[in-house]
Amino acid sequence: MPAISTKGRQMPASPIRKLVPYAEAARARGVEVLHLNIGQPDIRTPEVALEAIRHLDRTVIEYSHSAGFESYRRGLAAYYAGHGMALTHEQIIVTNGGSEALLFGMMACFEPGDELIIPEPYYANYNSFALAAGVRVVPVRSTIQEGFALPAISAFEALITPRTKGILICNPGNPTGYLYSRAELETLRAIVLKHDLYLFADEVYREFCYDGATHVSALSLEGLDQHAVLVDSVSKRYSMCGARVGAFITRNAELLATVLKFAQARLSPPTFGQIASEAALRTPQAYFQEVIDEYRQRRDILVDGLNAIPGVTCPKPKGAFYCVAELPIDDADGFCQWLLESFQHEGATVMMAPCSGFYADPASGRRQVRLAYVLEKEKLARAVRCLGHALERYPGRLKAHQVAASAR
Repeated sequence: MPAISTKGRQMPASPIRKLVPYAEAARARGVEVLHLNIGQPDIRTPEVALEAIRHLDRTVIEYSHSAGFESYRRGLAAYYAGHGMALTHEQIIVTNGGSEALLFGMMACFEPGDELIIPEPYYANYNSFALAAGVRVVPVRSTIQEGFALPAISAFEALITPRTKGILICNPGNPTGYLYSRAELETLRAIVLKHDLYLFADEVYREFCYDGATHVSALSLEGLDQHAVLVDSVSKRYSMCGARVGAFITRNAELLATVLKFAQARLSPPTFGQIASEAALRTPQAYFQEVIDEYRQRRDILVDGLNAIPGVTCPKPKGAFYCVAELPIDDADGFCQWLLESFQHEGATVMMAPCSGFYADPASGRRQVRLAYVLEKEKLARAVRCLGHALERYPGRLKAHQVAASAR
């Protein structure tokens, strides 16, 4: 039998989807599964995007330019100008989701064995993209006690070696929902310029900021034209995850030309997705105001509810639609599986993502879970009640002194 490649064997399974078989089995038993495990919004896609697909008037579904339709890229440039970023359409390459933008960027910027520093916990698929590109992820730890704020500059400096070539952030963050301040981004700017690094900024949740907080883009920082890479996507902004349309954006002309070669090799981004995404640029601002208010209310129901459960710690995020909670349990992977296999409350159970997959060392997230508040408010309240009862019955629940000991 032919062997599977080393890279194939090392590629990690998704921590977000690995419990799907248990959820399917629970549903087959008649248990309602409340899905807080994955960032699939239930928010309606903007009508202008749906109308563009419904009334498509084309006789051929053709390739676009490898960088994406020019009309769409010009529309994106205007969108970014509205967010304080001066760009031309030629500085934008449309990609198959933000995932392809990250993969192309890593392959264009880094040699095999180069190091990329990422504050953890971080989006689990960063590991997969880095492995595919031959890049070594070097985590710098943020802590739940500090609300997952950016680690100190000394923590970054301690990790930099001759092989360090970049820093990657997600802002607002997945899985934490943390929103970096301008001061924190200026700290990153100083490190990047001092050590001549790339700064990758995954900003796909830009629109979703709460409590009066505002998003600051890496592309708005001075002096980073040759260093900053913006990764974007329509998936969450317009609740269009299935469109599979993202963007790779930089003012670095040589880097753009290099990424375009990868884009040419995969021919083009999806035509239908681009048509819908270009139309979505006409989404009225009122849509976002309603969505932001809805997510803020959901966040408060979920996070305040979690913090009311004895032994649970959950910082209140200022962005995205995720939070990370630390639970009084022995092992989050085991708890999340137990919820689906062995527990129900009033006919329902909860599906979450264990945080072991969001850390370079899985043991670091052994008591943490990521929750996505992408369900309507009534279901979120039910999920909180369900978790409260589950924690009372879970065989691996820790007592207060055990929780304190495990934190040391």
